[in-house]
Amino acid sequence: MIAAPSNQELAPGKTLPVWTFNNSVPGPQIRVKQGDTIKVNLKNQLPEPVTIHWHGVPVPNAMDGIPGVTQNAVQPSQSFTYEFKADVPGTYWYHSHQDSVNQLDRGLYGAFIVEPKEGPDVDRDYTLVLDEWMSSGEMSGMNMSGGNMSEMDHSKMNMGSSNDNKSSMNMSGNMSGMDHSTMNMGNENKASTKTDNSSVNMGHDMSMYDLYTINGKSGSLVDQLTVKEGDKVRIRLINAGYLSHQIHLHGHEFKVIATDGQPINNPGILKDNVVSIAPGERYDIEFVASNPGQWLIEDHGDKAAVKGMKAMIVYEGAPAGSDKANEAEKLTAVDMSRYGQAGKTNFTLDQKYTLEYTMNLNTEMKNSEMVYTINGKTFPETEPINVKKGETVKVHLVNNSKTDDHPMHLHGHFFQVLSKNGKPLEGSPIIKDTLNLKPGEEYVVAFEADNEGNWMFHCHDLHHASAGMVTELKYTDYKTNFVADPNAGNKPE
Repeated sequence: MIAAPSNQELAPGKTLPVWTFNNSVPGPQIRVKQGDTIKVNLKNQLPEPVTIHWHGVPVPNAMDGIPGVTQNAVQPSQSFTYEFKADVPGTYWYHSHQDSVNQLDRGLYGAFIVEPKEGPDVDRDYTLVLDEWMSSGEMSGMNMSGGNMSEMDHSKMNMGSSNDNKSSMNMSGNMSGMDHSTMNMGNENKASTKTDNSSVNMGHDMSMYDLYTINGKSGSLVDQLTVKEGDKVRIRLINAGYLSHQIHLHGHEFKVIATDGQPINNPGILKDNVVSIAPGERYDIEFVASNPGQWLIEDHGDKAAVKGMKAMIVYEGAPAGSDKANEAEKLTAVDMSRYGQAGKTNFTLDQKYTLEYTMNLNTEMKNSEMVYTINGKTFPETEPINVKKGETVKVHLVNNSKTDDHPMHLHGHFFQVLSKNGKPLEGSPIIKDTLNLKPGEEYVVAFEADNEGNWMFHCHDLHHASAGMVTELKYTDYKTNFVADPNAGNKPE
């Protein structure tokens, strides 16, 4: 797998500079069978260090791809080999975890699919990776002077990292050779300097993302999904962006058969519901192709950019379709806390746990900077969850932010969702690795400490992670051979 800069046409006539795995965004889909041993040699041809994190895959800790925690970031012109066994079938993805708010945003991601041993039970199996980009330099109402920002890709402004001004943003005049970890906001005369201190303190404004893509393409460039009548069709939805998307399948009844790769027990039939998919989450939907024609699968919302996030499902031999987009219509989202049928679970709300832990998530101003906190602290000052192998852990997650969603992602483990807003889940057991909390929501989740190591637990709106919303799950009896190199430029958020 080669990480290198490139250019890609994302929308008709709109080519942007991107960072790629194997010269495309998304990178190559890696599709393997349960039980396979995976070996990926990452070669870095980027101007900055890079890693690969296997999102949702329960890999050995040394293969998790977290710079400064499990490995040193792979330097330009260097390489690193990831090797692990794919034991749990499901829909996963991979992405850089080095300065990830910027690197993932530039295109360093791809799908990772683990098929069950017994083989697929569908006729067609499609993967749709969702993302958002910035197509111009007009961000948050600011006109960036000093350089042509219209060609800028979606490497967003660094909303801070643990060692620079969190949530502030420096934009430099000449963007072509820019340092993406800190973008300086200079003027024409200082285009080549990275030391200009003029910065703009800005809140968490996502309106800068004005171009939405499916598999790296928008609008008419998105590939059609071909089916024939009678096919059983699976669509794997992966959100690689930083905004939630409301995905609507037209013209068919469907089921949500998995979330974060883990199966739903006896899923019910749905029609004209949207599937709300938050950053880092995956949802697999399934339908029978029983309505010949051409039908949309599209994002819903009130931003103009949603019009680009749509694909056409085309029956073989079908004439041009008459289906109409209705992306502005408000449709009911599937309530996963009441979906499917109750079944055998690993955990219950009232059982005894080795450890109980509360994570209060919040948006705060500290030293005139906007930060994202866990129990009032920002990483690396956040208190880790300390466990030993075999212990059971119950976590109470509370979103105290007034306007921000927090899709919380736990590395190396799956957790069971036990309750939402104080009410036990009514439907299928829900097993996830990424859980979105809207403002005011609270959830209780539980997991077993069954994968030794030092693991991240963070918000997958990576703006929030880079500005503090990260903690660690640490096995106190785990001994690592890893030694962090102070010169590697490790940026784990």
